[in-house]
Amino acid sequence: MTDDAITELTPVLGSIRRACKAAGRPQANHYRRHRQSPQPQRPVRERRPQPRALTEAERATVRSVLNGATFVDMAPASVYHELLDEGVHLCSPSTMYRILHAHNEVKERRRQAVHPARVKPELVATQPNQCWSWDITKLHGPAKWTSYHLYVIIDIYSRYVVGWLIAETESKVLAEKLLADTIAKQNIDRDQLTIHADNGSSMASKPVAFLLADLGVTKSHSRPHTSNDNPFSEAQFRTLKYRPDFPDTFGSIADARAFCQRFFAWYNAEHYHSGIAWLHPIDVHHGRAETVRAARAEVLTAAYARNPDRFVNKPPEPVALPTAVWINQPPEQNRNCQTAQPMNP
Repeated sequence: MTDDAITELTPVLGSIRRACKAAGRPQANHYRRHRQSPQPQRPVRERRPQPRALTEAERATVRSVLNGATFVDMAPASVYHELLDEGVHLCSPSTMYRILHAHNEVKERRRQAVHPARVKPELVATQPNQCWSWDITKLHGPAKWTSYHLYVIIDIYSRYVVGWLIAETESKVLAEKLLADTIAKQNIDRDQLTIHADNGSSMASKPVAFLLADLGVTKSHSRPHTSNDNPFSEAQFRTLKYRPDFPDTFGSIADARAFCQRFFAWYNAEHYHSGIAWLHPIDVHHGRAETVRAARAEVLTAAYARNPDRFVNKPPEPVALPTAVWINQPPEQNRNCQTAQPMNP
């Protein structure tokens, strides 16, 4: 049975499905042939211009006005109303937008300030008191929305915490005082030290900048939204907050100070730091690292003499202290240097 017969049966039976069933023809075959048949072409309607539309000359005039020196920094709606105040009407604001859109000019048309790219800080320390890193973290207080601010300054070579304080607020005045007292305590000479920090309000404040300039200390800042530019402070805070006895909240600022006194005493004098050959930061900072390593070497030499067969490749040696510690080590530098990615301080 042909397609024409099924088409004739469809109105009688009420649907194509019933017509195909009555004709004994698969419904899919009917639809497949029906879709393959050429569709009637619709007549092409000639588009007639809108009689209210602007002429090309008028559109060019509107675009010239919008992009002129007088109105280039203004939105079309503002241009429209300013022209009205001057007794001029060119077109509606929506028409202005359509004209700009036709030339791909619907965007921020004002002159934009272009900030130069921030330079990646590349800092190196080959001995203590050459480069410090400092930052501020929050410690939760007894009530909701209350916290205490912990300021910490760490030497990136020795990992020794040279200064810290806890306050109820973050203050550029407190930051200035902490830095001044710590620099004086460590007997820092002019042009000896670089201090690195992120771009917080206290770190980038004018009092801190003026203080460092007066003392001959070089200041360095992280790039925006780049936490890896300040890795030593971030890692030290992680060690603080992952201690087993670190509380979820502190009952008072006195409790927070008492805890930090215990923690920093342990961190500086008892903590075996993986980044400094498993030495204590206090030993590295005060020049006792080689004495400790020599004592370890004697113990390992004696162990080798007793049981040389237990050491397969060579006699055991204590871990070597890094010759240099970097923040963002350049690729061409010696790979023996310690890079600034400390995950387990």
